[in-house]
Amino acid sequence: MKIYTKTGDDGNTGLQGNLRISKSHPRIISYGTVDEANAALGVVLSNSIDEDIKKILIDIQNDLFLVGADLSNPNLNDLKNRVSLNSVEKLESYIDQFEKELPLLTNFILPGGETASAQIHYTRTIIRRAETLVVQLSEKDEINSNCIRYLNRLSDLFFVLGRVVNKRNGVSDTVWKPS
Repeated sequence: MKIYTKTGDDGNTGLQGNLRISKSHPRIISYGTVDEANAALGVVLSNSIDEDIKKILIDIQNDLFLVGADLSNPNLNDLKNRVSLNSVEKLESYIDQFEKELPLLTNFILPGGETASAQIHYTRTIIRRAETLVVQLSEKDEINSNCIRYLNRLSDLFFVLGRVVNKRNGVSDTVWKPS
């Protein structure tokens, strides 16, 4: 199979179900930003990361493909490749698990520290943008609302993981000091 098809040369692209829409449509921008988050996660995974976290991040990369597939299928009657509430609950269990390693948060913290932690925080911001774009899409088209829930929880998990990676590497959170 060739990587190029030339079918998008007119500014349109295909969705599941043989539908064609503009590449500037909020649906395309939404799942394109999910893809961007997945690519940023690939950069995170290029670091030396503890195996338990690495395993979860690879699992999340697969989930992000599922989110993209879900968003690329406007036919909500087609139930294959949909984000489920179980996917959201899995993220919540990871958050609960990793928060046990951390001191209580009493101040805002600045993203940074270890390279992997900084990249996790950067990826978190892409996920938040993806969530915002998916919410905007949901205001225009009906979507699987679990996509929004999943991205919301995922940004929470990435905040926690950024802190965990720093803590495991002996780096303290940098507290925000307003002027």
